[in-house]
Amino acid sequence: MVRLLPLVILLACSSSGAVRDDDPPAAEAAPAQPAAEGDWAHMTEAQWRARLTPEEFDVLREEGTERAFTGEFHDHHAEGVYVCGGCGQPLYRSSTKFDSGTGWPSYYEAIEGAVETEVDHGLGMTRTEVHCSRCGGHLGHIFPDGPEPTGMRHCINSVSLDFVPASEAAALEANAAD
Repeated sequence: MVRLLPLVILLACSSSGAVRDDDPPAAEAAPAQPAAEGDWAHMTEAQWRARLTPEEFDVLREEGTERAFTGEFHDHHAEGVYVCGGCGQPLYRSSTKFDSGTGWPSYYEAIEGAVETEVDHGLGMTRTEVHCSRCGGHLGHIFPDGPEPTGMRHCINSVSLDFVPASEAAALEANAAD
């Protein structure tokens, strides 16, 4: 009797999905089409993985955090613009960068329209999460303990950023505004 139990289960499972000869064929699901380059809102996970390093993917797409004092830009002082590591959108001017002592690059203000925020209730606390407004990439968090004139500290993961020197930044920002 025990040997019949698997056969009974198999028959019960297969009978519910039986296909008769007179049933119309099931419609095949269309494969997801990859997004075109620059269609940031519709890029597939595979496209992001191909575009980003594993560390960049972890932070930008899975909201990870790099370890403090390990990022390329935490002690960076060149003049220019910090751009999204996912899509290249200008995010922060070097003139708004300050040393917060936290081990992450910190800015008191983003370029207008460059970032979006949402409430993050992770880690048992409420924080303001900041994302690139163009591709949605996770950048870091914003805290109300920054310097004047805003009093805010945009605490950003270096791995979510690239840097454009001042000599190239003006053209970059002009193109981004178009």
